[in-house]
Amino acid sequence: MHRFRSLFLVLLCLPLLALAEQLPTPPALAAKSWLLVDVAAGQQLAAQAPDQRLEPASLTKLMTAYLAFAALKQGTLKLDQTVPVSQKAWRTGGSRMFIQVGTQVKVEDLLKGMIVQSGNDACVALAEAIAGDEENFAQMMNREAQRLGMKDSSFRNSSGLPDAQHYTTARDLATLAAALIRDFPEDYARYYSLKEFRYNNITQPNRNRLLYIDPTVDGLKTGHTEAAGYCLVSSAKRGSRRLLSVVLGAASDSTRAQESLKLLNYGFQFYDAVQLYAKNEAVSTLKVWKGQESAVKIGFTTDLVIAVPKGFGPKLRTELVAQQTLIAPITPGQVLGTLKVSLDDKAYGEYPVLALAAVPAAGIIGRMVDTVRLWFK
Repeated sequence: MHRFRSLFLVLLCLPLLALAEQLPTPPALAAKSWLLVDVAAGQQLAAQAPDQRLEPASLTKLMTAYLAFAALKQGTLKLDQTVPVSQKAWRTGGSRMFIQVGTQVKVEDLLKGMIVQSGNDACVALAEAIAGDEENFAQMMNREAQRLGMKDSSFRNSSGLPDAQHYTTARDLATLAAALIRDFPEDYARYYSLKEFRYNNITQPNRNRLLYIDPTVDGLKTGHTEAAGYCLVSSAKRGSRRLLSVVLGAASDSTRAQESLKLLNYGFQFYDAVQLYAKNEAVSTLKVWKGQESAVKIGFTTDLVIAVPKGFGPKLRTELVAQQTLIAPITPGQVLGTLKVSLDDKAYGEYPVLALAAVPAAGIIGRMVDTVRLWFK
């Protein structure tokens, strides 16, 4: 998983290297910063100032949700568990789900209140349930951000209320949103496409307008403060392809929705996704010396998908550059080569090729025999 995450971050940072003059011009968006990513390929398709540090507002709740889903997966939090509402949670300003101090609220209701209603009070209650208090939870958020490779993010609270040291970037938000979809697909499907939630006799709609406009959009989160402007991280799946859009600093609620949809449509209309290799499919077999096996299969531990301009898939070419002399032991997932991909004879990307199985070291006699053979080789 760590190798996959690192690969995603490397690819996310790579611009499209070939055929720039032939690519359709990305749409001009009315926003401070934006980024479009093909999730399976981990490739950036279009961007404007994706590394500019900005206030995330309620997009912060993506990290709060990620940690909540992780706690559910680990069993330290349960959906039917009730959480006491503290004075701090009750008094938290901004958007709210209207939980009442002194009452007990189910974790699942808090999740819906946070994701659908963008309740800041729900965020604090969840943070306290997971970490004891919001300050400890903020430390967890920053540790998780570092683990995920979010290099330009700093969290000070669970909700996104303004703080001078609370910031992130479009690129980091794309990394976080992709991780949330990848690591918790069932939770993502269950909550992020909900269009409304009723709690305490108050029904509030999901602020993500794209859920009502485009049936292929199934998440993720809106955000707004005076300093941040109107922000939206959205994702759509059409056929087998999933794209992820981050739009920060739009002038209005309607603008962030329109610009996000414009960006998603651009990616689906002008790019294809080509699968070069399936998960655990052998790209090649390499000779191994001094091992219990004489060869090892190499490939990828996830499907290798590449986004290319429409119609250019047949022009992709690959070249495997692998180590020539492999000495056991070999561990699964060990990097043993590089797959170089070109498009129209221009460099398009490089991908680490991994060992698909272990090869333990041979016994002393086997090692001695191969040592002699290597002298003559």
